[in-house]
Amino acid sequence: MTSSLPRRPGMTVPLPGHLNTHRDRLVELADMGYTDIWSAESDGADGFTPLALAAAWEPRLRLGTAIIPAYTRSPACFAQSVASLADAAPGRFAIGIGSSSNVIVERWNGVPFVEPYKKVRDVVRFLNDALAGEKIAKKYDTFEVNGFKLGVRPEVKPSILVAALREGMLRLAGREADGAIINWLSPSDVTKVAGVVRDAAGGQDREIVARIFVCVSENTDVVRAAARFAIAAYLNVPVYAAFHEWLGRGPQLQGMWDAWKAGDRKAALAAIPDEVVDDLVVHGSAAQCRAKIDQYFANGVTTSSLAILGLDPEMNFWQSVKDLSPAAA
Repeated sequence: MTSSLPRRPGMTVPLPGHLNTHRDRLVELADMGYTDIWSAESDGADGFTPLALAAAWEPRLRLGTAIIPAYTRSPACFAQSVASLADAAPGRFAIGIGSSSNVIVERWNGVPFVEPYKKVRDVVRFLNDALAGEKIAKKYDTFEVNGFKLGVRPEVKPSILVAALREGMLRLAGREADGAIINWLSPSDVTKVAGVVRDAAGGQDREIVARIFVCVSENTDVVRAAARFAIAAYLNVPVYAAFHEWLGRGPQLQGMWDAWKAGDRKAALAAIPDEVVDDLVVHGSAAQCRAKIDQYFANGVTTSSLAILGLDPEMNFWQSVKDLSPAAA
């Protein structure tokens, strides 16, 4: 299901190294044909600062967050951050919002992780209200705002995207936002996921941003062994386990889940089939990697955020960036 929206090849940031050293690299990304950079927010740099630097350093790049947790900023502060970056980069900023996880929200930030669907929905609705310039006195399901009016009015309203796994969030992304952010799925999975978003949007195209995990290496055994650690870390989290059951991967992953619950981490890693690794992590020669990334776009992704994984110690990060770029195609 190819979208009518333009294809946007993007890269995950921050890049390796200190933030103050990234200017020349960001210029190189744009020179190589990358159109977008997408930040995240967990335990490293915050989601906005790398994009603010890029807004000043490289005006050819579109800037996006994939993602900012809905819980970890108060509503007014969230709106100010979004509006400020949209004002700094008119027409080239997209705010991606997601529920994040109980670990990041509750354990690290001390915020109760309750009603994630409603929380994300309410933040999307609040940001739409705030960016419209309204003075807000409104009770949302998960918070209330009394008398706030955003003092920064961006020239162009930023796109609002929702990080989504299963149908509830995917429908929210299609119905009330400008698109969805997806990850940890295969090219063939995209067809199902993008279809839910499109149906919720009444058949209209919505942006589908995919974080795609890539290791440009033909050292297959080494890559698969290292990738199993990343897969186990994510796919034993309940929301990701439920996502892959919904996708139909339950029988392939049941052995891993059983061993993990029994406390046998070694057996859990060994139980992950090669075909699951190959489905979820793009690896091989540069040409093979580019061909598989093309499959994501062919099945409904509109924007990529390549996350280059150092699964092979021999892999060179910046050479991989070059090898995967539009200029190398």
